Amino acid sequence: MNHEPDNEQLLADVLAEAAPADFREALLGETLRLAHRRRRWRQTRRAAALLAALGLLAVLVRQNFPTPPLAPKPVTKAKVNSYELVCTQPLSAGAMVVTRPLSTGQLVASGATTKMVQTSSGNFRVIDDDELLALVASRPAALVRLGPHSERLIFADPDDERGFPVN
Repeated sequence: MNHEPDNEQLLADVLAEAAPADFREALLGETLRLAHRRRRWRQTRRAAALLAALGLLAVLVRQNFPTPPLAPKPVTKAKVNSYELVCTQPLSAGAMVVTRPLSTGQLVASGATTKMVQTSSGNFRVIDDDELLALVASRPAALVRLGPHSERLIFADPDDERGFPVN
């Protein structure tokens, strides 16, 4: 393939020896139109970015500064007959709720008999981990160490933490 004639044609067009005069003007006009269009697009983008930044700044400033309190509405003078008269009466003695302490004969106990249990200090012994787990053997539980001298007994059933009968 011989590209020599294409190169010569291109060279002739560049040097404007063979190109018509109106083609050169049209090409220059189209180039200038595209350049103006790109310039306007860049200016539009810059203006839009500036407006967006100003809008964001306005929103941030408005959020950081509280709005001034509204001025109180002026109080108009009330007319002489613009009130409603309300009449009240004291409550009767039967409508009043009062509390009185019970006399000793009226004391109500929930149990039939009450026993007094007195404990003395020093009548206990410390049990070890195996004895503690043996006491709760009927319930699922775990002994968790929190520190060198700190343990906690955790029951699998939360209701067992409130107590259960030991057999």
